[in-house]
This record gives sequence, structure tokens and C-alpha cells, in this order.
Amino acid sequence: MSEMCLVRRILSRASGQKELFPGQFINVPVNLAFGNDITAPIAIREFHAWGGRKVFDESKVALVADHFTPAKDIQSAEQVQQLRTFAKDQGLCHFYEGAAGGIEHALLPDLGLIVPGDVVIGADSHSCTHGALGAFATGVGSTDLAATMLTGEVWFRVPETIQFVLSGERPKWITGKDLILNVIGRIGVSGALYKAMEFVGETLSSLPIEDRFTMSNMAIEAGAKAGIIPADDITASYLKGRTHRSWRKQEPSTPQSVDSVVEIDVSRMRPQVACPPSPGHVQPVDELESVSVDQVVLGSCTNGRFADLALAASLLEGRRVSAKVRLIVIPATQEIYADCLREGLLEIFIEAGGVVGPPTCGPCLGGHMGVLAAGEVALSTTNRNFVGRMGHLESQVYLASPAVAAATAIKGTITAPDRL
Repeated sequence: MSEMCLVRRILSRASGQKELFPGQFINVPVNLAFGNDITAPIAIREFHAWGGRKVFDESKVALVADHFTPAKDIQSAEQVQQLRTFAKDQGLCHFYEGAAGGIEHALLPDLGLIVPGDVVIGADSHSCTHGALGAFATGVGSTDLAATMLTGEVWFRVPETIQFVLSGERPKWITGKDLILNVIGRIGVSGALYKAMEFVGETLSSLPIEDRFTMSNMAIEAGAKAGIIPADDITASYLKGRTHRSWRKQEPSTPQSVDSVVEIDVSRMRPQVACPPSPGHVQPVDELESVSVDQVVLGSCTNGRFADLALAASLLEGRRVSAKVRLIVIPATQEIYADCLREGLLEIFIEAGGVVGPPTCGPCLGGHMGVLAAGEVALSTTNRNFVGRMGHLESQVYLASPAVAAATAIKGTITAPDRL
């Protein structure tokens, strides 16, 4: 029997097969299947069309209203209504909106619904976020979600694995966002197409969980099927008090068990920025300091956690946002919003000239609460900057860390935090 990498070990255990190979098709039971107010209504329709009467397990299906909420129009309200009705009819344990809600990829792990070794699917491309906890997590289509709600299983083609070994001490201001942008800039937006990206190395051993979520979140921007980080003491610290489920720490894949290895020394890295119109067009922040912006967005499933907002607030405290810049701050969950309130972060954002909104995906996908007009330029902590992603086809979006976002909001041009 050949040695298997971490992803294949997880899928092997879940599927009951002793050995797996890249390219093999398998059916796998899932530990959690979830959808949102855009993707789940389609899944619910197909569920009923196929004669579905009851989901396979009321405790393993989650529905989260987060994309167009609070509802921006009648259609959005009706879509959330479909989730609410289905959740009630099915007796789902996990339906979240309003004061109990938030952005699904921040909310679900914070609720302790995912542990290392799980197989998780979500009808959203950024479901790979949950690989930061050592789970095999990936995005699927709405019809796949419907089939999983019926059967409790999903089918995969077993992916190859690229292992990224990050070494060196992180310079000040280098975050998980900078690390993943650097990786995507190196390999391109299709550099890991349908492959698993496994992040390991001495740099990862001290990387906070929030930064790990950011890295796994953007694995999809390199075309990856999953982005996984082996569960360790940092994972254990995060999960303590969140879950009563049993799990175990994980050994990273050996070089012999993966399909390729990429080594990166981060010790001299500068803050990274992805330029429009692709997350793969990455440059050091210093090369973009002449770029003026109209709007800065701080939030999203990528960088809307408390540590992200606290980092930005540390730069904004006692300073004012440029008069020509709109700063929009969106905590990722209601709990994070409350933590920001208790710790005084909301006051810092407001006194600096920012606008704080309720938890929502909102402007990230050009939904609402920050849509761009023609010719406008935004710098955002979100994950995508394709043409028209945040509004008008003639607008532009740059992607960066919360630290770069805060510095840029203050200066009005793209700025490294150490330039303040």
C-alpha cells in the first residue's frame, strides 16, 4: 500500500476505502452540507423535484442567509423566506439569519460545527475556507447540495495535492492574506486546478487561526478543490470550548506522498496586492503607491474576523480616513460585531470616518451596501476582483490585507502600513 497524503487519508477514512489514488471517483458521506440564500433555494427546488421528503440528517444540513441580507429587495426577501420555510419544515438544527447569523464561512466554524478530519461541502465556492481546521472542505453546485441533502453522500474525483512549504519569520504586517496572494501570484489562477493545496512549514506553525482561514478561503482563487492546513495546537486552541466532538491532530503529508512541492521563504516579503482584473495579478504594495482609490472595504468571509478588524483599527485609531475615500466596515458575524463593540473598535472606525454595516457578503459580490459606479476604484479585503465583481463593469478592485486597507483608507492611495 502506498503512502497517502493528508487529503487522501481523510477521504479514505470517510469512504471506507483503504487506498485512494488521484483521479479516482468515490462516494463519500459528509459531516456537514450547507447553502446560502443564493444557492440553497435552487437546491431546495431540486430536492422537492426529486421527491425528497426528509433530509438525511437534520443535524448535518445548515442554511445561512448571508449574501443579500438584510434583504435588499423583494426577491432577496423571498429567497430567505424559502430557506426559513424549508428549515422549519425539515426541523433543521442549523438555520441562521439576523441576530444569530453572519457570513457562513466565518459563522459555521465559530459555532463548532466543523472539526479536523471532517468532509464538508457547501454550495458556495469559498467553502474551502474550512480546510483551515484540517477538514476536507470544498464548494459544490446547488444540485450537488440537493443530492447530498437527500442521500448524505457526495461524489468526488480524488484530487492531486500540491504542498506549499512556507519558511522564515513573517515580517511585521505580513498576514495570511499576503501569504496566499503571494502563492496565487506565483502559480496563477489555474495553477492548482482541481488540486488540493496543503499549507505547511515553520511559518504556518505560528500563524493565527484567522490567517489560516484566509489562506484556505482563497485556495479556490488558484483553481483548487481544497485548501488544507494540518490540525495542530493552534487548531486545538480555537476549537476548545466550541465543540464537544472528538478529533485528533494531524501529521502533514510527507513530500513523497504529494504530487508536487513548492517552497517559499517569506522572511523578506512585502505586503501583497492583487491588481484588477484577477487575483493572480499580484504585486508588492510599494509598486502601487500612485493608485488612488474611491472606496475601501474591510470585511468578508476572507478578512472579516475580529483579529482582521482589530489589525485595521490599530492603524485607524487617532487618524482620519481621507476625505475622498468611503470606508465600509462589515464584521463577518453578529458575534464579531458584538466583540468589536465591546472592545471599542466600532468607535474607532466611526471616529475615523468609516461606516459600519451589519454582517453580510454585501459588496463582495456586487450585491449591496458598497456597489461601485463606473470609473470608481476600490481596495478591498475580499477575495475576488474580476471585471464587474463589485459593481459596474468599468470599476476596478484591488485586493489586500486589512493593514493595507486601513493605510490606504487614510492616505487615499494604495499604501503600505509602515508608510504611515
